[in-house]
Amino acid sequence: MNLVPNLPNQILEPTAEMNLILQARHHNPFSVLGVHACGGRWIMTVYRPHSSAVWLEYEGNLTPLQPIADSGIYQLLFDKPVREIHPTLVENCEGVERSFIDPYTFSEQTHRAWLSQFNQGDCFDVYRFMGAHHKVIDSVSGVLFLVWAPNAERVSVVGDFNCWDGRVHSMRCLGDSGVWELFIPGLPEAVLYKYEIRQRYTGTILTKTDPYGRYFEAPPQAATWALPADCYGWRDHQWCQRRQGYDWLHEPMSVYEVHLGSWKRSADGEYLSYRQLAAELIPYVVNLGFTHIELMPVMEFPFDGSWGYQVTGYFAPTSRFGSIDDFKYFIDQCHLEGIGVLLDWVPAHFPKDAYALARFDGSALYEHENPLKGEHKDWGTLIFNFGRNEVRNFLVSSACFWLDEFHLDGLRVDAVASMLYLDYSREPGEWERNKYGGNENLEAVDFIRRVNEAVHREFPGVLMIAEESTSWPQVSRPVYLGGLGFSMKWNMGWMNDSLRYFALDPIHREYHHDKLTFTQLYAYSENFVLPLSHDEVVHGKRSLLEKMPGDAWQQFANVRLLLTYQFCHPGKKLLFMGNEFAQGREWNHDRGLDWPLLQFPFQHGVQTLVKDLNNLYRNHAALNRFDFEAAGFAWIDCHDYEQSVISFLRKSDSSYVIVVLNFTPVVRYNYRIGVPVADHYAEILNSDSAYYGGSDVSNGTWISTEAVATMGYTHSLVINLPPLAGLILEPR
Repeated sequence: MNLVPNLPNQILEPTAEMNLILQARHHNPFSVLGVHACGGRWIMTVYRPHSSAVWLEYEGNLTPLQPIADSGIYQLLFDKPVREIHPTLVENCEGVERSFIDPYTFSEQTHRAWLSQFNQGDCFDVYRFMGAHHKVIDSVSGVLFLVWAPNAERVSVVGDFNCWDGRVHSMRCLGDSGVWELFIPGLPEAVLYKYEIRQRYTGTILTKTDPYGRYFEAPPQAATWALPADCYGWRDHQWCQRRQGYDWLHEPMSVYEVHLGSWKRSADGEYLSYRQLAAELIPYVVNLGFTHIELMPVMEFPFDGSWGYQVTGYFAPTSRFGSIDDFKYFIDQCHLEGIGVLLDWVPAHFPKDAYALARFDGSALYEHENPLKGEHKDWGTLIFNFGRNEVRNFLVSSACFWLDEFHLDGLRVDAVASMLYLDYSREPGEWERNKYGGNENLEAVDFIRRVNEAVHREFPGVLMIAEESTSWPQVSRPVYLGGLGFSMKWNMGWMNDSLRYFALDPIHREYHHDKLTFTQLYAYSENFVLPLSHDEVVHGKRSLLEKMPGDAWQQFANVRLLLTYQFCHPGKKLLFMGNEFAQGREWNHDRGLDWPLLQFPFQHGVQTLVKDLNNLYRNHAALNRFDFEAAGFAWIDCHDYEQSVISFLRKSDSSYVIVVLNFTPVVRYNYRIGVPVADHYAEILNSDSAYYGGSDVSNGTWISTEAVATMGYTHSLVINLPPLAGLILEPR
């Protein structure tokens, strides 16, 4: 084969196509760069703007490529192709010679059938393709980059490996799919990168992080790491296998909600790592008897004050607390200790940070162009365009990614109400009706149903939980029955009514007795979770303890009573960190919880009560078997508003317990309640016990029934009701 280093004079100046390369405006650089037929011969064109010379290494010899003016473009003409598919080149860059393989000798790697599926909105594992993936192609190792930017004139991969110069590694546009692709051979195992995008219509240059990036620099930096494929050795196989047959409708579920950055800090105020949290948080949760941990968002986010709810990395655990493998280790350890892990997921909105999703290719790509649909004014964020196929792919794939890659046991979907309604937090004139004239966001409804169907189909036993605060029907009913398809829904009505009631001075509670009883009118219309969450202890709402009226003793008694009421009421339970020991101040995301308070009897008593409530709830089928069914509950007396007392049964198929709650600081002596069976009854929990910091008003070891009919029962008990306290009684 004859190599011809001296090219004809007419191609020593850049052509018009070459000038587009030099201007970084070419939408398909592969048509210019690489190896192409040329008048019966072959020509290799290489663009290396940071090199002073380039050679072809072939059969032990170095043949120089001819520079085209001072453009950084080099060419070599030969009479037939070299034998190697991807020949080795050598460049001189600032006096250093190094070998490389030209990316523009590689063919397209993405199948057009997949691109069609992607554009049609039916691809829910997009994370397996989009983003940066280490590959071996034609026996050459490197990184394959794919990104969606349909309104770009040119997209480039930039990083340390090319001096962040968008001219060097321009990507090819794959037809009319809007997807851009480039395989860069020879990149190291860990490399930082971004995308540089030239907008088609304005020529604006944007530098963006990868929407499908798996791991990011620690904030405030924002570049993406291209990392090798997963190598973590999971040990939770038995857990995942059992989960497929998990009867969550009839199993106890008590959730400890955690913000990882402020559960506990190191002595110098720094974050604990995922592995440190595994060593400290998991044993704590196990000891208190919770069944699940719910993590406030750990998807990468820029602003600490958003608590993770303004996400910029929908496929990346935040690097604040460690590596990807560290996060997997945390989840693995939870499963090995019998603790499920739920994750807050935020598909409703995303922040306006210029380096992330907002106007990604210079247009409203992930969001709406229409300002009447495109922005959440309350949060200063943008709303996803749920009707766009590729956006739906992105979001459904994000949900599946966390369940697939991290073995999570469920997602708590944030701000569902804001997705469902076009007029959510908007005044007249600030929103547009749907095509039927209503305020329902039809595209969002379709998206929600699709994501729930996909998750339940692909991940049996995994939970989808809605934070939904309105009366939208059938939120937790299957899609095939007309529902939204969630497993459960937060019971915001119970939470609001309960906290408003407990904030009242006990002398006024008799006038608001309905806040305790109204919940039974709708308690089984959905599969409810009873939340005492982070939202109730921030922004001036005060801690649970501070919400309570009265002196310190009464405040702690009220907290104990509220927790007893929560654990005895039908529905799964959720408690935000700090509530389990009645922390006195509001939650602050910038510091750890006030752990020294546990040295004091009142706080320690509340924590002990939570542990005992969890154990009772988990081990007594009457308290958990029918959390979502009316068969698990019966009033004994819901009418004693004058004394602010309620009493009821919690039931399973074969057992029951009696719950009596006194919401005043007055001891109710000789209080008679009806019971279904003549028997001896035992106090199995008394929230007024001295063990919990109470006054220790008790009924002793045994309470015997009397053949006195009351409240519709033929037998009854006469008991002493402790002040601001709850009793749980069991027939023995």
